[in-house]
Amino acid sequence: METKYLKINPADNVAVAIVDMKAGEVITLNDTSVTLTEDVPAGHKVALKDFTEGEDVIKYGYPIGHATMAIQKGSWVNENNIKTNLAGLLDYTYNPVNVSLGIEKEERTFKGYRRKNGEVGIRNEIWIIPTVGCVNGIANQLADSLRSETGCKGVDAIVSFPHNYGCSQLGDDHENTKKILRDMVLHPNAGAVLVVGLGCENNQPDVFEEFIGEYDKDRVSFMVTQKVGDEYEEGMKILRDLYDKACNDVRQDVPLSELRVGLKCGGSDGFSGITANPLLGMFSDYLIAQGGISVLTEVPEMFGAETILMDRCENAGLFNQTVSLINDFKEYFLSHGEPVGENPSPGNKAGGISTLEEKALGCTQKCGKSLISGVLGYGDRLQVKGLSLLSAPGNDLVAATALAACGCHIVLFTTGRGTPFGTFVPTMKISTNTKLSQNKQGWIDFNAGVIIENEPMEETCRRFIDYIIKVASGEPVNNEKKGYREIAIFKTGVTL
Repeated sequence: METKYLKINPADNVAVAIVDMKAGEVITLNDTSVTLTEDVPAGHKVALKDFTEGEDVIKYGYPIGHATMAIQKGSWVNENNIKTNLAGLLDYTYNPVNVSLGIEKEERTFKGYRRKNGEVGIRNEIWIIPTVGCVNGIANQLADSLRSETGCKGVDAIVSFPHNYGCSQLGDDHENTKKILRDMVLHPNAGAVLVVGLGCENNQPDVFEEFIGEYDKDRVSFMVTQKVGDEYEEGMKILRDLYDKACNDVRQDVPLSELRVGLKCGGSDGFSGITANPLLGMFSDYLIAQGGISVLTEVPEMFGAETILMDRCENAGLFNQTVSLINDFKEYFLSHGEPVGENPSPGNKAGGISTLEEKALGCTQKCGKSLISGVLGYGDRLQVKGLSLLSAPGNDLVAATALAACGCHIVLFTTGRGTPFGTFVPTMKISTNTKLSQNKQGWIDFNAGVIIENEPMEETCRRFIDYIIKVASGEPVNNEKKGYREIAIFKTGVTL
């Protein structure tokens, strides 16, 4: 029998329509029957009780906002009749919880590249990274020429990563650019890197080289275009040497404990918190139990669910860092005159997400139940095993770039609406519903919609684990197949 509706948590006073439902249809839960007073689209909420104005709407067991008017039982609950409870900065209290995952270690492996410094990559690519936007054209030309000359034989890809920054920046913006570009240069998915500078930019190549710190000089080269005669000929000479070295790299068995994944969602819908996000949460817990790393970001999309994360911090120091993570982003919003509760996009609302709390309670399910062992600032690199929180906005490209930059090998991206983009590491799209997976086969890599079609979550997760290992071992995802590879750097200040 087709499942038409779902009450997620026993405490909820709304149910979610799994399919489009018509006025007059009946929802039966335990001893209660509710007749729909109007049509309700799939993914959207149905009132299981009569609400008075100001009364909290409960979903996932937590308030997702309050009724802005009286809502009749059986009515469609959406952004037109509920509103966020979020306001400004809050004081928080640390109430630590005990967590026992109860997941066995399986000693599984993937085929990765062991780098000279001991780190592991899941790709062996050649990257051309500009220090400044002025040399984007040169970087692109060099990448095109090397691809044409070599056919990428012996490496997984040859890619340039143009961006708009590296000059006319001040303060945090300048530091953000330096940090993200440094993190790319040091990323183990790159078998070789050519850094292309201009010579007069704020992000001076020699200063940037010192900023990078210790690196493999056999695999990372610099070219300052104002200091060479023909930048194309010089660049190709350097790249041919780097290419010859990278071609000798081979995959070897690596413990799954070496894998680092980023957790991201975008174009969410009413099924995100029911299918794809809980699936990522189950996988994240599994990976952490194997000794691996997962990273959750999109700080504004934690607003409304932040206390759940705070109470899972391993110690008071991490709790305090998480409080700062949340309140610093709220201050960022407020300093620009923006409310902290205005987040769901038109696509989110059309898919059934009405408030930021509702989005956050679904979004944070991507990190499962594990304790939080690390908190990272924007542009910071991973230091500890387990689950970390990373400071970055909700913007898909900026957040995905930040996840890759902190050291994640792959970004796991759940979506109910679909998106084609990819950042500088494999960006795997997991659909929340089967219809999207069928309609956008060139975008979606894995369908979590089967969970709502009664495939047990555990069974879906076993298939997902197997697929992740295949991708980590070299199987390309759709954004790689299509060459959709971009970076975006967080900007907060003025441009000179």
